[in-house]
Amino acid sequence: MDAYVLLLLILEAALGLLLLHRAGLLKTPGAMLAAVLLLALAFTLRGMLFDFETLDYKNFLSRWAAYFREYGGFRALSEQVGNYNIPYLYFLAACSYLPIRDLYLIKLLSCLFDVLLAWGAMLLCRIFTQKPARLLACFFTVLLLPTVVLNGACWGQCDSIYVSLGILGVYLALRDKPVGSMILMALSFSVKLQAVFLLPVCAVLWMYKKYSWKHFLIFPAAYILLVLPAVALGRPFLETITLYFSQTGSIGDGLNYNSSSIFSIFWRIPPEQQKAAAGIGIAAAAVYMLNILAVAYANRSKLSDRSILGAALLFVIGIPFLLPHMHERYFYFVDVLTVLLAYVAPPYLAAALLAQFSSLIGYHVYLMNLRYYVIQPRYGAAALLVVFALSLIFFLRSLREPPARGKSAGKKRKKFSS
Repeated sequence: MDAYVLLLLILEAALGLLLLHRAGLLKTPGAMLAAVLLLALAFTLRGMLFDFETLDYKNFLSRWAAYFREYGGFRALSEQVGNYNIPYLYFLAACSYLPIRDLYLIKLLSCLFDVLLAWGAMLLCRIFTQKPARLLACFFTVLLLPTVVLNGACWGQCDSIYVSLGILGVYLALRDKPVGSMILMALSFSVKLQAVFLLPVCAVLWMYKKYSWKHFLIFPAAYILLVLPAVALGRPFLETITLYFSQTGSIGDGLNYNSSSIFSIFWRIPPEQQKAAAGIGIAAAAVYMLNILAVAYANRSKLSDRSILGAALLFVIGIPFLLPHMHERYFYFVDVLTVLLAYVAPPYLAAALLAQFSSLIGYHVYLMNLRYYVIQPRYGAAALLVVFALSLIFFLRSLREPPARGKSAGKKRKKFSS
């Protein structure tokens, strides 16, 4: 690691300190000292992992980055490179102009969004509690969460990007800023398709009167605006905006890829029945989502901020749990939102611990390049079922409790307020 990378890591840690200061959480010398020490720990751990190369980097990310360096940076956007969507390719194209190793730049971006992820979780937590110690603890728990550290600094994956944007989108909606919320939701989706696990919560937010129907027009408009620079550089417009449809053939035929989904329990399905099983999983996920939406709609007059958190948890747990072809990283939303749940409602701490256990089973196998499981993913699936049960209890109880902050949903606001 060279001096430039070290300096950028320090600047990312400084950004975390600045965000906490602006949030008014560092008013005492003790809080400031704790924040400095914990940020130093968080980024020291990340720096120690920066030289680690995974097969994903060697076989995909490094080759995509090399393509941009060889074929003119942004000019190369006229061709399809890899299977990531356009916004991340903008980043890889920009990296081609910098004299820093691609591996480090990729991980630096993920670590930057680790900070924004922790900040977003803290802001969302602040809707439910004003206790500075608890808010600081939420921030640093997310920043030091094993799967968060490993996903970006070790693996070089970008899950912190779309998850942080999605969480901030929910936060802005609950703060009655629907335009900004929808833009962030579109950004989240534009980075990675797995944002769809959270997107159904937008319908619940509409039931809660945080969106009007017109706000949903912002989503496609923002998405199209994001890809227009690539179109201007020569990419076909229709092909660009429908990129996710063309990617469906590249997800693989396996029912499960190290994830603790339902297919880790039913892993002995014969090859000739796997296509049918995948179809059943997709249908089950759709029915599950519609049932959560139906319950929310039937109780729309009882919705509260806590209900939104509960619904979001149910979506991000249940949808990937039932879908086929899931990877271990696809429960990243669950990892973070269960931490938030633990700080909003401490009796539900077990959900966060079990979510980490479930995800780390798959992380361990992949990052260690093992051909066997030390702990079978079906035990992770059992843990996720407990997380689901706890989240369901939280959601249903939230529908019977009076809103803690007063029902702001019914307040009138200007259309398209931001």
